[in-house]
Amino acid sequence: MNHFDKLAWIDWTILIVTLLTIVLYGTYKTRKNRNVEDYLKGGNTSKWWTIGLSVMATQASAITFLSTPGQAYNDGMGFVQFYFGLPIAMVVICMVFIPLYHRLKVYTAYEFLENRFDLKTRTLTAILFLIQRGLAAGITIFAPAIILSVVLGWNLLLLNIIIGFLVIIYTVSGGTKAVNVTQKHQMVVIFTGMVIAFILIVNKLPENITFTKALQIAGASGKMQILDFSFDLNNRYTFWSGIIGGTFLMLSYFGTDQSQVQRYLSGKSVKEMQLGLMFNGLLKVPMQFFILLVGVMVFVFYQFNQAPVNFNPLATEVVLNSEYADEYRALEREQTKIFNDKQAIISNFINSENENTANYIAMANEAHDDLRNEAKLLIDKAAEAQQIKVESNDKDYMFITFILNNLPRGLIGLLLAVILSAAMSSTSSELNALASTTTIDLYKRNTSEKSETEMVKASKWFTLGWGLLAISIACVANLAENLIQLVNIIGSIFYGNVLGIFLLAFFFRAVKGNAVFIAALITQVLILGLFFLNEYEIINLPFLWLNFVGCFLAIIIALLLDFKKITQNNKITLGILISILVYFSYLILRNSDLI
Repeated sequence: MNHFDKLAWIDWTILIVTLLTIVLYGTYKTRKNRNVEDYLKGGNTSKWWTIGLSVMATQASAITFLSTPGQAYNDGMGFVQFYFGLPIAMVVICMVFIPLYHRLKVYTAYEFLENRFDLKTRTLTAILFLIQRGLAAGITIFAPAIILSVVLGWNLLLLNIIIGFLVIIYTVSGGTKAVNVTQKHQMVVIFTGMVIAFILIVNKLPENITFTKALQIAGASGKMQILDFSFDLNNRYTFWSGIIGGTFLMLSYFGTDQSQVQRYLSGKSVKEMQLGLMFNGLLKVPMQFFILLVGVMVFVFYQFNQAPVNFNPLATEVVLNSEYADEYRALEREQTKIFNDKQAIISNFINSENENTANYIAMANEAHDDLRNEAKLLIDKAAEAQQIKVESNDKDYMFITFILNNLPRGLIGLLLAVILSAAMSSTSSELNALASTTTIDLYKRNTSEKSETEMVKASKWFTLGWGLLAISIACVANLAENLIQLVNIIGSIFYGNVLGIFLLAFFFRAVKGNAVFIAALITQVLILGLFFLNEYEIINLPFLWLNFVGCFLAIIIALLLDFKKITQNNKITLGILISILVYFSYLILRNSDLI
């Protein structure tokens, strides 16, 4: 079904005015960049709240607001555990990374590595960043574009180009300051839109369903289980994966990823930078909890309003135009029966709230989930028969479908502005960081001395080049199981290794550049190997743990390569690290049924 007609003139007006205002304001406010420091570090004028909101906006892409509610709708609140390591990482970065970066007056995180090791280590680390962040920039454009194109009937290629070029306009023009200035306003739009959406969702529940009762229904359906303390590698999101794997991921992302480092390097002082990061650390987990809660409330809404068997309208269209149409319609009829039976069960639960009735709700939802899985299999068969690529996993389509079908006119335009603003904010940070790293770590370091004007001009050209590359990647990308997971998977393949390099630089003074360089190359190959072994289900290693393993491998291999030169304390540390890694390897093998 095409929902294009859902957009009234007021939706178009709000959407277009919001996006153009952000672009024009950012371009106007930052039109005068006198030198490289102004362009790449925003003149070091950012206040702590600007840094905090900018850091948050960089991480909170459109994928966050499209995928996270769908994640909660399907799997409940447990995904919030993914962020449990973030406050820990913020404290470490404030104590170790920020003072060092500020003292060295670096433009990028990777400049420090040449001072500590050598040019080739700096260059390798910068290239690893450019690869993973370049891919991620394309996905942050592609994610909202593919979903909006399917649901609204907009042209995918055109959407990719529009989103990309809107970002390129003010990022090329104003550099880091433009990114920071616009992200403040984008976060205001995002917070406003999500709060209004939450209030309206709760108000759309039946009159006798209070917020408390809605939480009880969600709890009976297994959606409110937040904490999982099991050390089970079959479970992707647990307390331990969040605290251990999440801490390593967040340390690497916020401490070594230039898209985040550049946000706080623009601060007026060390104190402003630290306050900005702590602001992010305190607010990020509650924000993600709230976004997940929005998804849970949408789930409760669909306990009283029949949902489609699959939220992806293109997937439904494909299967209904195939030989599997009758089987799919039979599933739709079965879903209607389950929905009607569930109304009586929920009514009894609301009145009695006894445990047996709660079990019946869980059983009804389990039957509904099984039916949805059958529908996905039919969609996949229909797509394969017609040789069409279509996404049967509809997590990313749930929230936008709900918005278009149930929210009033005007608010639809605001929520679309939220999604596109989030895409623009994260993409602008990525392009800005990609250009900075290319300019400082590759171009400036490997060419003759350049004037300030030439460096600013080169930075703008690199920003444009990375923007065009991101658009190109978006135009050829394919959907993964869940978009928010895809971005984190790409990061996890590289982040652990990069973090290991930085930790070696900070804490292992005897280790030299050659050992670190070789260790980084070996580690990256091993992590890619582990990732593909997991993808082919030969071992069981959820992606979050790649950060932990990659960091440990980089440190251990470097210490072994420089074993003769390192101190006795470092040798003791090496023994401890190897013991931890051996035990973790045993857990991986045991969970993979290989031993």
